[in-house]
Amino acid sequence: MVTNWRDIEQVAFAERTEPPRSVGFEALVDTGATGFYLRKGVIEDLGLRQIGEKFSRTMSARRETRRLFSPVELEVQGRRCRVEVMEIPDSLPNIVGQVPLEMMDWVIDMQGRKLIGNPEHNGEELYEDFSDHV
Repeated sequence: MVTNWRDIEQVAFAERTEPPRSVGFEALVDTGATGFYLRKGVIEDLGLRQIGEKFSRTMSARRETRRLFSPVELEVQGRRCRVEVMEIPDSLPNIVGQVPLEMMDWVIDMQGRKLIGNPEHNGEELYEDFSDHV
């Protein structure tokens, strides 16, 4: 599930009465990708705003400029994170890359072909802080 983060904020501040726009979707999990990539049609359904552009390197080592969109709440198997969205054409699959996986503390079980909780954290979601001053 992916939900428009601005809508979530507006509901929290009583600036919106409708529920946040959300979309269930299928995605490819790809640790070779870094970010979170959604098809243009999904972005439109969520009503996301373009906030910039970023360079992206494709599998063929070609550099492309992709449109960057406002954050969403990404939920995968009950774990959530907030992440910006890169637009991809509707002809490609939605992609969850390495950074969102790490934010939700998922790792890929290659033999089982599934996501599992990080074994280093006993499978439980854990945020790692490297400061004693937090």
